[in-house]
Amino acid sequence: MDVKVGDIVARKSYNCDLLFRIIDVKEKNGEREAILHGENVRLIADAPCSDLVIIDEREQQERKKKEIELIEQSYKLFRQDYHAIKQKTEYRATGGYRTEKDFFQIPGRVLHLDGDPLYLRKCLDLYERIGVPVYGIFCEESEMPEKVGVLLERFRPDILVITGHDSYSKSKGKVTDLKAYRHSKHFVQTVKEARKKVPHLDQLIIFAGACQSHFESLIRAGANFASSPARVNIHALDPVYIVSRISFTPFMETVNVWDVLRNTLTGEKGLGGVETKGVLRTGMPFRLIDTMND
Repeated sequence: MDVKVGDIVARKSYNCDLLFRIIDVKEKNGEREAILHGENVRLIADAPCSDLVIIDEREQQERKKKEIELIEQSYKLFRQDYHAIKQKTEYRATGGYRTEKDFFQIPGRVLHLDGDPLYLRKCLDLYERIGVPVYGIFCEESEMPEKVGVLLERFRPDILVITGHDSYSKSKGKVTDLKAYRHSKHFVQTVKEARKKVPHLDQLIIFAGACQSHFESLIRAGANFASSPARVNIHALDPVYIVSRISFTPFMETVNVWDVLRNTLTGEKGLGGVETKGVLRTGMPFRLIDTMND
């Protein structure tokens, strides 16, 4: 199979279940081998070029259509939850009285570190659609531990996302061995470095991980939410849904883990976490803010 960097392919040995983007092609033991990034899931893999089949434009579009339908369904559920939270917040802000909306809200700010620039763009588009203030930084997974401290000082976010691509390899060790994972060790170290800056779980909310990541190590390192409890693949946009829910939950309320996970595209097999306080703050009057910004 004459494949090249940038081609969209699938693996014949896996019944072409997932689409991948070729990011590199190397020679290994006299055979061409491709490095693959999942097109919709945060999985990194390698495969012999002979095992790959190029997916034509028609099939890509068919799969993309199904993907969009899935995303829209999840987004609709998220919006329903968001409106319910918003109504409760408005009631509290006005003391239960019927009045003109004369208050403002400050959702939590997100710093999103992503090892894939294309996924980062998709995530930033969804953040914008939802209305979450976000700073997006493309950063290789291996470089995240040394860069996260400076980035936290620069952007001072309420929520930190540490993600990219990952995978577990049975040939490299047991499922409990951190060394058997492609990038989990980098994610774990990044969480630890972030916690040196902000130790408290409610002063900096952290989501960490990608497909098949070492969930337990990430939680022990200090992440509030992480992937992947059952070592399954997670969707590229799952981190956005999790942190957006936290961003729009009032700081006096605790975010129930299941309430967060149920509207993600992957669910509890791929995502998990601990009870965490929201970060939304409400204030008034709104006119004062308008005046100050003039």
